[in-house]
Amino acid sequence: MAETPLTQRIRPDGEPPGIAEYERTGGYQAVRKALRDMTSAAVIEEVKQSNLRGRGGAGFPTGMKWSFVPMGPEPPQPKYLVCNADEMEPGTFKDRVLLEGDPHELIEGMILASYAIQASVGYIFLRDEYRLAARRIEKALDEARAKNYLGVNILGTGYNLEIYLHLSAGRYICGEETALLNALEGKRANPRAKPPFPQISGLWGKPTIVQNVETLCNIPHIINNGAAWFRGLSRSKDGGTKLYGASGNVNRPGIWELPMGTSLREILEEHAGGMLDGYRFRGVIPGGASTDFLVEEHLDIAMDFDSVQRAGSRLGTGTMIVLDDRTCPVGMVLNLEHFFAQESCGWCTPCREGLPWIEKMLTAIEEGRGTLQDLEILQQQCLLLGPGLTFCALAPGAVEPLQSALKYFRSDFERHVSDGRCPWR
Repeated sequence: MAETPLTQRIRPDGEPPGIAEYERTGGYQAVRKALRDMTSAAVIEEVKQSNLRGRGGAGFPTGMKWSFVPMGPEPPQPKYLVCNADEMEPGTFKDRVLLEGDPHELIEGMILASYAIQASVGYIFLRDEYRLAARRIEKALDEARAKNYLGVNILGTGYNLEIYLHLSAGRYICGEETALLNALEGKRANPRAKPPFPQISGLWGKPTIVQNVETLCNIPHIINNGAAWFRGLSRSKDGGTKLYGASGNVNRPGIWELPMGTSLREILEEHAGGMLDGYRFRGVIPGGASTDFLVEEHLDIAMDFDSVQRAGSRLGTGTMIVLDDRTCPVGMVLNLEHFFAQESCGWCTPCREGLPWIEKMLTAIEEGRGTLQDLEILQQQCLLLGPGLTFCALAPGAVEPLQSALKYFRSDFERHVSDGRCPWR
């Protein structure tokens, strides 16, 4: 049976373990081990050797990211660790499972990550709608303070750390780490120019690491069990397990912790239970709304960062949206582009003007008012809003489902034009 370290304490009734239960099952042992027996550099090296890559979407090596933070005898102070728990990617709900089901796991991971970069302040930047998670996190923070896992002179080691919960006002752009930092500072959530990167100049101009919930929850298990053990959980060179999810017309939509590199087919057919009766698989957005479609020819790929990229998409958050033969792909993409257009911060012209223009053209096509020339213009827009042409990654991500839909489902777009209506209506 596969190991499931991230979700092993999550109960069927949904109630999270209190600190006593968390400690009885090995909780906070990694904090004791790291703070008493390991240097900060040793923690970073262990995470590097584990091949843990960020679970927020970009997949950047976690230990390498931490190593960019200035250390040495007189580094800039204070340093900050920020947990990105904003989770507004459509189709994504994996972090919510961890936040509500085992908040102490996140807190322990944050303590270890903070110790690794010698941060003295941490923030959990939480999506405002996650009110149940907020209550459970606050309770867990209070319990951790009472046991001296947070505060001054933690466990008598001389290390000081405080963690605060911050409820976000809520915008998708806060998934971009520098926009998140601006929001945390009380400013408008616009991305910042990079460089400098947050590891050098982040929150209030100080060294800052921004890390995803799932990423941080892996850290206690790496420190307790070692990098080799963590690598051994995976079926690929990317270490560990992964929370994979599926939504759409499948028999068992949900979230499963599986070895990194589990095949797309296994996730959909075994864990999600295959398609509902009367529905046929047409495609899947594999990693949240801002990733390219994969189709039937891709079902046997390994769901890891490099394999999905070679197939022409991105692993992203690993939470997939399934398209069936009774759902209009044009309407599905229009729904996504509407979301991205309204969530643009408006900071750069291609995103601010381009995404509403795309939405307008897709609306015309969906309503039977489109032309074949519109399809060529949409194809051109996908290039004009591509990587390197906008201030941040929102617009390039927004056009990924569109560009792949035009590739794999072009006949459906053309039928909307030729029939003068949506065939699914």
